[in-house]
Amino acid sequence: MQIVLIRHAHSQANAKGVLSGRLPNIKLSEKGTAQSQELATRLGEFPIKQIRVSPMGRCQETIEPWLASMPKLNRALVIRDENLNEVDYGSWSGKKLAALSAHKLWKTVQNNPSAMYFPNGEGLAHMQQRAMQSVHEAVSLKGRGYVVLVSHGDVIKAIVCSALGMHLDDFQRIVIDPASVTLLDYTSGQPQLTLLNDTRSVLAPLLNAGARSKNLLGGGGGK
Repeated sequence: MQIVLIRHAHSQANAKGVLSGRLPNIKLSEKGTAQSQELATRLGEFPIKQIRVSPMGRCQETIEPWLASMPKLNRALVIRDENLNEVDYGSWSGKKLAALSAHKLWKTVQNNPSAMYFPNGEGLAHMQQRAMQSVHEAVSLKGRGYVVLVSHGDVIKAIVCSALGMHLDDFQRIVIDPASVTLLDYTSGQPQLTLLNDTRSVLAPLLNAGARSKNLLGGGGGK
C-alpha cells in the first residue's frame, strides 16, 4: 500500500499569519487557488483506491480541481475523514502566530510537543493517534491503487514522524508546505518515506511507475 499525503494549499489564514485551526470559513488565498490548479496538473492520473479528506473546507478546495480533472473518477471513493481534521488549537485559534510565539507554552510546542495540550483544545499526541488511525485504515484496504490523504501541516508531520519511528517531540524537524505532496510506501511492511514536501515536481510518472524495488542495499534500486 502506498499513501499520498497532501497538505491544503495556501489559505487566507496563512496569508495573515494567523493560526486558524478549526475556525469556519477559512478559504484558500489567491495564491492557494493557483496552487490547487497547479497541484491538479502535477498529480495527473494514477490508480486510486480511496481519497480521504479533512472536513475543513480549505482541504476540499485544494483537491477539487484535481478531482474535476478526472471525470471518470468514482466520487464514492472520496470520503470525509474526521481523523484527518486540523488540530483543535482551542483558545489559540484565530490568534496571530507572532503573538502566540510569546506565550509561555510556545517552548513546549517547539521542544516537547508530545506534552502539549492546547487550552480548551486537544493534545498533539491525541492528534497523532487519530491521524494514524486513518493511516492504518488505509493500509488495511485491499486491492490496487494509492490512498490519498488530504490534511494539514501538523497532522502530516505527525504521520511522517510515526511512520519513521521518530518520537513526536522531533516532529518540528519536519517541514510540510502548503500544497506539498509526501509519499509513504507500506508495501514492504516497514513504512518507507519516498518523497517529502514536494511542491514542484510533476508526479504522475512516479505514481504510475509501479512497485519500488524491495532490495534497499546501496540505497535501493528505484522504480
